Amino acid sequence: MIPGEYQLKDGDIELCVGRERISVEVANTGDRPIQVGSHYHFAEANPALVFDRDKARGYRLDVAAGTAIRFEPGQTREVTLIPYVGKREIYGFRGDVMGALLSNAPEAARNAQKPDEAGGES
Repeated sequence: MIPGEYQLKDGDIELCVGRERISVEVANTGDRPIQVGSHYHFAEANPALVFDRDKARGYRLDVAAGTAIRFEPGQTREVTLIPYVGKREIYGFRGDVMGALLSNAPEAARNAQKPDEAGGES
């Protein structure tokens, strides 16, 4: 092996295999671009983004960690969301939730193991 060399396996990497996915149509009604990060609680995204926030409650973007989706002014696009799993507690962001999300959890998220039980994610 050469220092700094990458040894990659063939094939594609699948993210969040087996997770429930929902689609939401989002419109940027603002006059500036808006970017939403991979793990941001989507229901609490910038108010200039118009979409079904109740449907998006407890969900985040279905994109690779550390990436984001950018919405240009006047743009409408469909995004795919996946549920938070683990304890399903949301704190911070815009402060709209500040606690548990279990009341509207999708079936798969309600039945997911807690992070301390099997090394799952939160």
